[in-house]
Amino acid sequence: MPPVKACPLDPVALLARFRAEAARLGFREELMGYRDDFPLIAFTKRTAGPHPRFYLSSGVHGDEPAPPEALLALLQAGFFDDRANWFLIPMLNPTGFSSGQRENAEGIDLNRDYLSPVSVEVKAHLNWLRKQPRFNLSLCLHEDWEATGFYLYELSRQSVPHKARSIRDAAAWHIPIEPGEQIDGRPIDETAIIRPQSDPALRDTWPEAIYLFKYHGDLSYTFETPSALPRADRISAFKKTVSTAISSSFLDLTP
Repeated sequence: MPPVKACPLDPVALLARFRAEAARLGFREELMGYRDDFPLIAFTKRTAGPHPRFYLSSGVHGDEPAPPEALLALLQAGFFDDRANWFLIPMLNPTGFSSGQRENAEGIDLNRDYLSPVSVEVKAHLNWLRKQPRFNLSLCLHEDWEATGFYLYELSRQSVPHKARSIRDAAAWHIPIEPGEQIDGRPIDETAIIRPQSDPALRDTWPEAIYLFKYHGDLSYTFETPSALPRADRISAFKKTVSTAISSSFLDLTP
């Protein structure tokens, strides 16, 4: 089935709902900057004591509506509770969403702008990130118009067993798994799992995940769902894969 590029997601309405729910649950708003008159906000919830730090982002590409809606659904369900310190970025590319396109209004792909940033959005994001601690786990949520199933990128320096297989298998409860031997021009390491070149010095451009892996932690994942599938199924897959990754991280940190 050929994908139909329709992206009915209002960034203003999404952010309003996220702000209301986050305030109810005790999150703090941290203003990173503005894109025109749209506030770029990080939502943080810090819990007293030695708790893990988890970072999740969405809304980087304006034709990928399921990730911010999945973050909102997890927030509404009370998933981001007092077990951890949470750092959430639900909407970074409001002009992309307003026009239903991957890039921002200037045609910049924000997820290629983290090495030498030129976009207002990524500059604001990086200024905020530089003030943050290292994270135990970073999750970047994305979608792919060319994919037929779920796949993920894994960047890890950890000696603990990789989580990638359990995350992939969790997605399979809701959507198909990408079957190809190559995905997005890259050879797979396992079915639907890519472990890309993680040395930033060897890359001409940086996506968000590489920046996070370089400066903010030893474990970073990018999840990708196929945009042509029903949005409700993609949201369910994100909810399941995020909860699986976080639950696995708690087990890793248990003495």
